[in-house]
Amino acid sequence: MIEEFVAVVSGFILNIIELWGYFGIFVLMTLESANIPIPSEIIMAFSGFLVSTGKLNFWFVVLAGALGNLLGSLLNYFLAYRYGKKAINFLRRFAFMERQDFDIAESWFKKFGLFSSFFMRLMPVLRTFISFPAGMFRVNIIEFSLLTFIGSFFWSLILTYIGYVAGANWNFLEPYFRRLDVLIMIVVLGLLGWFAYRRLMKRMLK
Repeated sequence: MIEEFVAVVSGFILNIIELWGYFGIFVLMTLESANIPIPSEIIMAFSGFLVSTGKLNFWFVVLAGALGNLLGSLLNYFLAYRYGKKAINFLRRFAFMERQDFDIAESWFKKFGLFSSFFMRLMPVLRTFISFPAGMFRVNIIEFSLLTFIGSFFWSLILTYIGYVAGANWNFLEPYFRRLDVLIMIVVLGLLGWFAYRRLMKRMLK
């Protein structure tokens, strides 16, 4: 049942990208970033495959993905800015998000502040939830947008490049995306450890 659902979703994604090109990538990545369960791994990997065939331009694909993520993040930001936790409860009713995921994003935002808008964009699953605490705490919209765009750009770049290198074998990458997710999480946790160490040293030297 789950495999059939995944196949239907994957087919929908591929058709949208083939028909709409860059605009399709933009729309799908906007929905993904707005917590609609559409996997960015499939969106950007297939787009990378189309780059390898010469149908799309590599950097236009990456830019479309990053801008789509930014727009979806801003939608969540303003939703939380306006309605606070009422927006979270509304989304939970439609199974667009789990309370635990939001709680993790909120706790990380409290610890690392606006910088979390960047590095959490590189984390699978949790990457789409950081916009809510940013909106609830009403952080600077320009700084939030800049950090979100940079993080989304790197995420789109990584996935597009994987699809481009894989070429015609891109659809066999799905089993390896979980390993990639683990690798990205290890890197991010390493950066967090370094960031926490720097802050601790500064406090000790005062």
